Amino acid sequence: MLSRPLKRAARLGFWLGATFCVSTALLVLALRWIDPPSSAVIFAWELQSGREAHHQWRPLERISPNLQMAVVAAEDQKFPQHFGFDFASMQKALSEDRRRVRGASTITQQTAKNLFLWHGRSYVRKGLEAWFTLLMEVLWPKERILEVYLNIAEFGEGIYGAQAASKNFYGTSAQYLNRWQAGRMAAVLPNPKRMSAKYPSSYVRSRAATINRQVRQLGGYGYLSWL
Repeated sequence: MLSRPLKRAARLGFWLGATFCVSTALLVLALRWIDPPSSAVIFAWELQSGREAHHQWRPLERISPNLQMAVVAAEDQKFPQHFGFDFASMQKALSEDRRRVRGASTITQQTAKNLFLWHGRSYVRKGLEAWFTLLMEVLWPKERILEVYLNIAEFGEGIYGAQAASKNFYGTSAQYLNRWQAGRMAAVLPNPKRMSAKYPSSYVRSRAATINRQVRQLGGYGYLSWL
């Protein structure tokens, strides 16, 4: 039998865990309808740089379908079908002798990490990422996940979200991005600090062409029409 101190510690642990689960679930549920003004990653960048990030929220219907499909084709082609995790891609990434952390992360996982968590690799952070990923998949429709992702993703140094990136790179609204502009923006997502959608290298242009080809192979915007 457990001693009295151990019983008290177990009860405390239970209530702390229950409080965490309920509070985070309520937070995620509220964000189904409330647009987050910032994110953990944006806040961390502003704190470290001492500058204000470029960030403007836009609802999904005011973000070009070209960009919506480009990021799905580039980052997570199984986004409409999976429940937050692409286990086949994760297994492939683990079996290959190179780093493919980004390639194994779904859009939902990336949104959870960028919105709630910090940069780094630890079991605690990965566990929290998995928890928030599950909450988002249960409590949000896929359209909301994609909307939040497109509004907080980093497209350049201090440039977050589709609207700020569109204005900065092309002088236009996210609503009017053409497929080539969208392809270049999606192409830099793995490393937006080193790659530029505004001044694309030959690699970025080639990657954008590949993304646009994959968009066509997926069936264009109709691929997301049932979300």
